[in-house]
Amino acid sequence: MRRNYRYGRRRKSRTGLWLFFLLILAIGAGAGYLYLSPKFERIPPRVDLPSKLYWGPGKVIHVYLEDNQGLGSYEAILSDGKKRLVVASGRFPSPVKTTDLAITLPVDSGLDTKKKPWKLTVTVRDRSLWNLGRGNGTTAQSTVRVDTRPPEVQLISYSPSIVRGGSALVIFKAKDPNLKKVDIQVGKKRFEALPYRAKDYWAALIAWPFRQEKFQPRIVAIDIAGNQRTVKIPLKKIYKEYRISRIGLSDRFLEGKIAELAQEDANASGAQGKLARFKAVNEGMRQVNEKLIHDKTAKATPVDFSRWRPRAFYPLKSAKRVADFGDERHYYYRDKNREVSRSYHLGYDLASVRHATIVSSNPATVVYAGYNGIYGNMPILDHGLGLYTLYGHCSQILVNEGEHVAAGQPIAKTGKTGLALGDHLHFGILVQGVEVLPMDWMKQNWINSHIIRVMERADRIIGKR
Repeated sequence: MRRNYRYGRRRKSRTGLWLFFLLILAIGAGAGYLYLSPKFERIPPRVDLPSKLYWGPGKVIHVYLEDNQGLGSYEAILSDGKKRLVVASGRFPSPVKTTDLAITLPVDSGLDTKKKPWKLTVTVRDRSLWNLGRGNGTTAQSTVRVDTRPPEVQLISYSPSIVRGGSALVIFKAKDPNLKKVDIQVGKKRFEALPYRAKDYWAALIAWPFRQEKFQPRIVAIDIAGNQRTVKIPLKKIYKEYRISRIGLSDRFLEGKIAELAQEDANASGAQGKLARFKAVNEGMRQVNEKLIHDKTAKATPVDFSRWRPRAFYPLKSAKRVADFGDERHYYYRDKNREVSRSYHLGYDLASVRHATIVSSNPATVVYAGYNGIYGNMPILDHGLGLYTLYGHCSQILVNEGEHVAAGQPIAKTGKTGLALGDHLHFGILVQGVEVLPMDWMKQNWINSHIIRVMERADRIIGKR
């Protein structure tokens, strides 16, 4: 009897040990699950918020949020030290790992604009069940300087007029302690302004694209807070019509020069038929070549305004103009009523003697010196302030990219490379990537009245000589 009792006690003891051991395993497994399960992860979300911000009414601030498993909720609070304003809050309806949170300052926030700076606090929580289901949280804070005043802009001096397809110089004052960007907008094109000879003064060459009917230039100044000031430039506008030409295509031309050029371009060489091949060269290949030109001439290079006095451009001595700028060309084959292709001529064609010497009329830096499809061998010179000259169809280029050239220095020889039948120079002038009427820059009287006197008038106003 006593033996059975002892056996029963030992058996119960072993059972208890096993139960205790199983309980420890269960607790360990549960702890391991909590430790390893993505639902209970403990990595806090990431918040990318600059430590300092400039903010204006209506400006959107973008805050990047990220979590390795999924974002849960967010709240952004703006405070002036006394009042607090919730400018953004909510939960993400579905798990997202990254988002760009857009926060807008209301125009009428109710906060005291005299109390500077403000504080922006962004709190983000993830979807983790850690921390008793509250998840992991991250709080980031930024000092916010609220700026509601746009930059000051004042016109100082500008060209007396501009012709459609031409160019002009504008000098103005743009002042703001936190100025971010200033330029001149013409349609969708923005012309970069460069610092002029005194603090807060700016200058820009602008252009009226010859294919654009309307011309409404505006100075646009923007500060860091996003405040913007726009001022119209009251330039006198002279409307100019450009020639429309109809040009017949010969078999000799199509099977000679065009077939030769088409071999350089995959699309043109694969075109079926001589007319399709011409269209591919005249439009597709031309577009690629013009893009290179626009890319090379888009930038406005700083100049020394106290010495920058351009002279009239005479690239080719005793030359005759044989083709005009802005000519709209419609090509046909045999039947004038059936157009094959069209294009625009973006410079002057100047002819002299065979392999005539081409010179740079003003100091410049060579930004391109190579072959460019329909333009053939072609150097491009940068004369500063966004003014560029282009020389196409050359038989020989005498300068190298990056080289600085002096006024009167030979740069190339005329030829018939590219889409040219006879020896001549294609001479183009561009202002920040926009082709302009060369004749203006080939006349010293125009340069004096529209460029040099504009700078002289500005110098008198700001007290510079």
